[in-house]
Amino acid sequence: MCNLPVIVDRAGLWDAEALSDVAAATFPLACPPGVTPDDIEIFITDVLSGERFGEYLSDPARIVLKAIAGDDIVGYAMLVAGDPADPAAAEALGPHPAIEISKMYVLPGHHGTGVSTALMQAALEWARAERYPAVWLGVNQENVRAQRFYAKHGFAVVGTRMFTVGNQVHHDHVMGLVL
Repeated sequence: MCNLPVIVDRAGLWDAEALSDVAAATFPLACPPGVTPDDIEIFITDVLSGERFGEYLSDPARIVLKAIAGDDIVGYAMLVAGDPADPAAAEALGPHPAIEISKMYVLPGHHGTGVSTALMQAALEWARAERYPAVWLGVNQENVRAQRFYAKHGFAVVGTRMFTVGNQVHHDHVMGLVL
């Protein structure tokens, strides 16, 4: 386990490949049992490549925060402007417009060191500074560890959504927080 100080900062285009590497290493850890390696690989190739991160970092509707320990990116969070697609979840979330924490991942060697909390605090501070009245995210219904982490930060289940990984469709809780 690493105990280096963590700095959270906004990522830039120059970080695309490093963010993709972190994403490829961490995404499989959040997948429910039964997701095939092939489906994980499809998702990583289609959604988490360096090229895709370049697109995300250039998109004005997105902000990517990076967590740095030493000289390395050890985690990231991606925020995307917009309400949940499910009308019932959007209604349950409350005030609009909302912003989604689309992705939040930390390398395994940095779990339990405060990196996730630093990323969450930075994401919520950014949302407040930009005057978003609510934040939401999707989390697989089987990922109890992540659900506990989000609940600790004030999020509550407000609905559900479908989430596709490769060729498999999974069920996520939609969790929301009114700021």
